[in-house]
Amino acid sequence: MHKTEKRYVRNMSGYGPTPPTANWPGGAKIAVQFVINYEEGGENCILHGDAASEAFLSEIVGAAQWPGQRHWNMESIYEYGARAGFWRLHRLFTGMGIPATVYGVASALARSPEQVAAMQDADWEIASHGLKWIEYKDASPEAEKADMLEAIRLHEEVTGAKPLGWYTGRCSANTVALASEIGIFDYISDIYDDDLPYWIEAGERDQLLIPYTLDCNDMRFATAQGFNSGDQYFAYLKDTFDCLYEEGEAGTPKMMNIGLHCRLVGRPGRIMALKRFMDYAQSKGDVWFARRIDIARHWHKTHPPVRFERPSQMDEARFVALYGGIFEHSPWIAERAFALELGPAHDTAIGLHSALCRAFRSASHGEKLSVLQAHPDLAGKLAAAKQLTADSTVEQASAGLDILSDDERDQFMAMNKIYMEKHGFPFIIAVRDHDKASILEAFIQRIENDSDTEFATACKQVERIAFYRVSDSLAGGAR
Repeated sequence: MHKTEKRYVRNMSGYGPTPPTANWPGGAKIAVQFVINYEEGGENCILHGDAASEAFLSEIVGAAQWPGQRHWNMESIYEYGARAGFWRLHRLFTGMGIPATVYGVASALARSPEQVAAMQDADWEIASHGLKWIEYKDASPEAEKADMLEAIRLHEEVTGAKPLGWYTGRCSANTVALASEIGIFDYISDIYDDDLPYWIEAGERDQLLIPYTLDCNDMRFATAQGFNSGDQYFAYLKDTFDCLYEEGEAGTPKMMNIGLHCRLVGRPGRIMALKRFMDYAQSKGDVWFARRIDIARHWHKTHPPVRFERPSQMDEARFVALYGGIFEHSPWIAERAFALELGPAHDTAIGLHSALCRAFRSASHGEKLSVLQAHPDLAGKLAAAKQLTADSTVEQASAGLDILSDDERDQFMAMNKIYMEKHGFPFIIAVRDHDKASILEAFIQRIENDSDTEFATACKQVERIAFYRVSDSLAGGAR
């Protein structure tokens, strides 16, 4: 039975210490991607059928919703974004020849035909930012999906094409799954957990996620502990760029997301800081300025999804069948590991090894002793009779223990006998860490250990052997 209550859905592992090489076009050391959020006319407002006014991301410090009333000042601030801020950004981006992606709230786009025409004339990507700029954390999955479908319908009606990217922003725990289920998006961006795109398995669909940003985002002009001047904004963007550019020079190019809002950075006192950053980024070589759809298409082409059988998603019978022999003749370790809180982090060699070792380490002394005693002697009678497990056969052969001279075999036999009589279990060593000479040297040294020390040493070696076996079992799948 698959113990779903013991499965942890969050992925704390990601690409780990060795992210893939992005291979950005032209060998770019960094991909820089600007998003212009177009929300003006899609915010909470009783004119839009909402119960109260907007309270989020404006110049009004500590704003609160006004139930049943229009908030004239709030509406006016949002209108600034559409009337003035958008056009200031449009002039800046088109003048510098830098592409952009628009996160367009469908109802806001419908109320701004001139701005939509300008976006399309500039060849900006218009991704969907949902039907309305409202909160979905308490929405039922059915209601949220209905709004998604209506957003797509309205987006196509207004722009002439369905959106290829999705970002709700004020999302729920269901948003990514629901957007994936709809099945039309080249990417979804309701995540902030990486500097590179990555794939998820959404049922039968492989869905690309392109992380977005809340730190390199002008929203911090309107939040606590945010930017209170253009200089702070420029410095933060520059430092982010410099860090990622340096990593690109070192061989691991990343992506820099920059989130913009017409009513925020579109103000004269802020946009010059943005321009300074754009000038700075353009002055560097090997920078790819891209729309999000360009990044998605690149990732689809150069880093297609790879499916493999994930340990955390197996049922118990399959898990034990595959990993019950990792610890020699001790399937109970795999059974106990399966009962742990496994998740995506355990679909890697290090993660799966950790789960198996936890089961081994928490076992009683007698159970651990049984694992040690299940191991064969090195170059012993079982090896001579070709009765080792497949793993043990390969391991002993890797150190040349299958081609010993008569004198070497006699030496191993004698030491095996002395070691077993003294400690009560066979001499165990991860032979892949050694050659024949160093194995013999370790054997001679460890025979002299007291049994408690040797028990602990043998347990460590069992875990080391397990790591190699786990790595072999996941080869070609998880890193």
